[in-house]
Amino acid sequence: MRITPAQPSDVSKLLAFRSEAAAWLSRRGTDQWQRPYPADKLLDTVEDGTVFMVRDGAATVATITLALGVESGLWTERELSEPSMFISKLSVVRTHAGQNVGGRLLDWAGDRAHRAGATWLRLDAWTTNEDLQAYYLRQGFAYVRTVLDGSAIAGGPRVSGWLAQRPTYLVEHGFVDETPEPELLG
Repeated sequence: MRITPAQPSDVSKLLAFRSEAAAWLSRRGTDQWQRPYPADKLLDTVEDGTVFMVRDGAATVATITLALGVESGLWTERELSEPSMFISKLSVVRTHAGQNVGGRLLDWAGDRAHRAGATWLRLDAWTTNEDLQAYYLRQGFAYVRTVLDGSAIAGGPRVSGWLAQRPTYLVEHGFVDETPEPELLG
């Protein structure tokens, strides 16, 4: 399997990943990702170069977003002053579930963040999805806190405010990495 930067032509595939994941999550009893994600917002992140795809032969089987920026109101000023990169939108197609593709993708993200000079790989997860939270804990992340206030959606509670982090480090993730070298953090 190889990992590549997402291209604008991948947006429809990324939206399909999210729909498949939302249906699977719904069957598991969580409301995570039930609202459609705006295609234009997704295209912006693809064009920013922060979205990556895992390809197994001709099939695209997973995606992750790895960025410097994060939604405001989650992390403290002190935490934001520490060199960090943030993951989001990790998704693995059901045909490749149970094969540790997600775990290897988290290792790749931590490796890439380390090579960029980040100390921390951080994430925010759905506050009510305890299975997802447990998954991240099994992947070596440490729980930081849960933020419920300050939703980006006016008038509603924050739904993705379970915060976790793990140190970055060089690791063999097993992917053929076809991404450009990460830019060093300023």
